[in-house]
Amino acid sequence: MATFGIFSRASKILTLRTSSPVLRLHRAMSSLLIDNPKYSWLKDLGLSSSNNGVYYGKWGGSGQETTSYCPANKQPIAKVTQASPADYEEAIQAAKEAWNVWADVPAPQRGEIVRQMGEALRKHKNALGKLEALEVGKILAEGEGEVQEYIDIIDYAVGLSRMFAGHVFPSERPGHLLMEQWNPLGVVGAITAFNFPVAVYGWNSSIALICGNTMLWKGAPTTPLVSVAVTKILASVLEANNLPGAICSLVQGGADIGTLMAEDTRINLLSFTGSTPVGHKVSLMVQERFGKFLLELGGNNALIVNEDADIEMVVRSALFACAGTAGQRCTTTRRLMLHEKVHDEVVGRLVKAYGQLRVGDPLEADTLYGPMHSQQGVDQYLKAVSEAKEQGGTVACGGKVMDRPGHFVEPTIVTGLPHDAPIVHKETFAPVVYVIKFSKLEEAMKWNNEVKQGLTSSLFTKDLTNIFKWIGPKGSDCGIVNVNIPTSGAEIGGAFGGEKHTGGGRESGSDAWKQYMRRSTCTINCGKELPLAQGIKFE
Repeated sequence: MATFGIFSRASKILTLRTSSPVLRLHRAMSSLLIDNPKYSWLKDLGLSSSNNGVYYGKWGGSGQETTSYCPANKQPIAKVTQASPADYEEAIQAAKEAWNVWADVPAPQRGEIVRQMGEALRKHKNALGKLEALEVGKILAEGEGEVQEYIDIIDYAVGLSRMFAGHVFPSERPGHLLMEQWNPLGVVGAITAFNFPVAVYGWNSSIALICGNTMLWKGAPTTPLVSVAVTKILASVLEANNLPGAICSLVQGGADIGTLMAEDTRINLLSFTGSTPVGHKVSLMVQERFGKFLLELGGNNALIVNEDADIEMVVRSALFACAGTAGQRCTTTRRLMLHEKVHDEVVGRLVKAYGQLRVGDPLEADTLYGPMHSQQGVDQYLKAVSEAKEQGGTVACGGKVMDRPGHFVEPTIVTGLPHDAPIVHKETFAPVVYVIKFSKLEEAMKWNNEVKQGLTSSLFTKDLTNIFKWIGPKGSDCGIVNVNIPTSGAEIGGAFGGEKHTGGGRESGSDAWKQYMRRSTCTINCGKELPLAQGIKFE
């Protein structure tokens, strides 16, 4: 009996120990994917089980601890401590102080620092691409492609650091010089979305940095590991060059941190990428303080197929534009407008192509279609399919959640809806495309423009007359107007952005750099006379 008593007491002690908070925490930490040898490469990016989500020359964070989950299997990856309001205040002060150093560095030398950032990103391209596949859910090829996009815009920015310039104008007054001078704004804030957590920050930071600004970045709350990993790479370059780390500051957080950024007069430009409703709120807060903002919001994008289109090109393009990234690009095709003469053929071939998509783990090299990023996205998908049916649409394929771990849904094609059905005019961030039949190209062009957003659009035709109508003043009203290519997959050389409820902002190439600088018109009197403009006499 005494022996049984000993085992009984030992059992109680064991129960108490294994239920202690410390051991419960240990078990929780050990279940993280980062501790699984399969994902040991995460540590090559400087990540650990618990990560700080605040950086301004030093790492910290005293806000809420959040867990990042893998959308392909719903398993926890690692934890990140977000910024508190006090952390934010430290970061913005450090970014302002760092600007005093960075603005004095000549632009070509700033370009050299940014070039080194590009080299560092090249070394980590594969690992960062895999992290995107793991945390965002996009397929590996797209994850690596997004890192490459950051590298490409850096290459562009390096050249731009020796080229951006104002004009010298003829002055009407003798002995006077009339010219433009471009100067940096100060601190540029960037609030980025989950679907492009690397590239969008890259567009903003690369150009803003060579223009002489410092950065304060709030990445999406659901992709904090990408934000931390990218910042670690950039910080290593700044440290190697004895420059303040706060030049590229990070404040991971939720809406509370975003609100602080929007209302802060010390942020000279706020770039926001996200949904139209949230972007609208952000713009009002920034406008209230007469601040500058740059908006990249939603898109209800149309791909129009005329009767003379190359159908093979159409099907291949539509497959990527509609189903790529599981429909979670702002440039995803939401409306597929087909001429009545090719409607049935295109729908039939596209349904067949959808059925051949290789669905699976985004980290597997041959996967073409991955999960939605979150349960919220799945819920929006189901709601959209239900509303489409209620409004008279027919599901040609898809329409259901897949029976497998993770946030997987079937890519969906809906036919039979009119061009002005309420669900057709509503952007749903999911792999659902509405097929609309038309008889005259003119009406399709009109329908393209009738939605509130104006991001991207595409026309498939071989007719030059139609092409020039499409890109002309009475054609597409979008910021991106394509011909015989998908609505998605923009290059970095052109300015990226859209009109109307898309926000009007422009990032990346062309003259988008002007949004990150302030322009002064300067008149310099080199003589001893004081002639007034327009010949005015005041003597």
